[in-house]
Amino acid sequence: MSERVVLAYSGGLDTSVAIPYLAEKMDAEVICVAVDLGQGGEDMEIIQKRAMDCGAAESVVVDAKEEFAADFCVPALQANALYMDRYPLVSSLSRPLIVKHLVTAAKQFGGTIVSHGCTGKGNDQVRFEAGLAALAPDLQVIAPARDFAWTRDKAIEYAEAKGLPIETSKKNPFSIDQNLWGRAVETGFLEDIWNGPTEEVYSYTADPAQPRPADEVVITFEQGVPVKLDGRELTAFEIVDELNKRAGAQGVGRIDMVEDRLVGIKSREVYEAPGAIALITAHMELENVTVERDLARFKRGVDQRWSELVYDGLWFSPLKTALDALIAEAQKHVTGDIRMTLHAGKATVAGRRSEQSLYDFSLATYDTGDTFDQSLAKGFVQLFSLPAKIAAARDAKKG
Repeated sequence: MSERVVLAYSGGLDTSVAIPYLAEKMDAEVICVAVDLGQGGEDMEIIQKRAMDCGAAESVVVDAKEEFAADFCVPALQANALYMDRYPLVSSLSRPLIVKHLVTAAKQFGGTIVSHGCTGKGNDQVRFEAGLAALAPDLQVIAPARDFAWTRDKAIEYAEAKGLPIETSKKNPFSIDQNLWGRAVETGFLEDIWNGPTEEVYSYTADPAQPRPADEVVITFEQGVPVKLDGRELTAFEIVDELNKRAGAQGVGRIDMVEDRLVGIKSREVYEAPGAIALITAHMELENVTVERDLARFKRGVDQRWSELVYDGLWFSPLKTALDALIAEAQKHVTGDIRMTLHAGKATVAGRRSEQSLYDFSLATYDTGDTFDQSLAKGFVQLFSLPAKIAAARDAKKG
């Protein structure tokens, strides 16, 4: 019996070419697994059929949109996950879920090898293989583009020679990855970091400079989970999907940055994440209202480390699991409403309300009704300043 290779299949050139190539190189049957993460674009049934037309023994499509939103996007939201304070982990979040379904398919179809289309220069090879090492360390991994020095030119030549049912002549200058949480664009003229992105780069967002009426939205959270938009109960998927459209129509969520890749190089990336940026902005503000000061200060460091772990492909690591527990504890009181104005490329918080609020109007006001006892402040300031005062006196003696 020949080997069975489970291939993470996108429907594009690289993974389509991998089907007959792996079958020949490994003398194997190829099982294709395509995961619907709300990325849009081609119909998943077309992608499923294309895999079979390219020679796959089996072609599986997994509808994981709701799972991705609830089990991956929501935890990222609760962690205010922004790698390098800007990138909302668009691609990073999807890889562990894809890995999970690759492992399921390997068990179902008797696969002993898992394959992906990543190169040796990117982060995704680590994300796939670190996830597989945690969930199914017995599975062998093969990456044709990396392991067999498979270039794009070779892939096009091979596809044409095999008569594969994929378009290879159209020159798209960009490498694109997208899902419900956002869209990532790289390569082409963007590799010159002096070049600004043109409007053709964008798909999820409209030009923020174009005049249009503002859009106001009220987002309701329960323990850090978004549950309503404008009073309408929706699933996490439905909320992100709607905000992608509404915030995207206002040009919210465009990010152009040079980021530090895990493999040690710097890379220029352009992202669109309208729903993610709107939700993270709202969630951070609700935490400001409901989370106690010391916990909030500590959580900011946890959020940053959580983002780094997920970016580095360590979704299934012990440290990430431990940080999940702290973040979940911090969300117990993050319940309430945030009113936002979406306009001109910005998601701006305009109002907050929560029954769990730590904001006390009578303590905060400077007007009549102020209950803050200012007579206590003088002694507090003196005691708070005492260590600095003592240190200054010591340094003065040295002088």
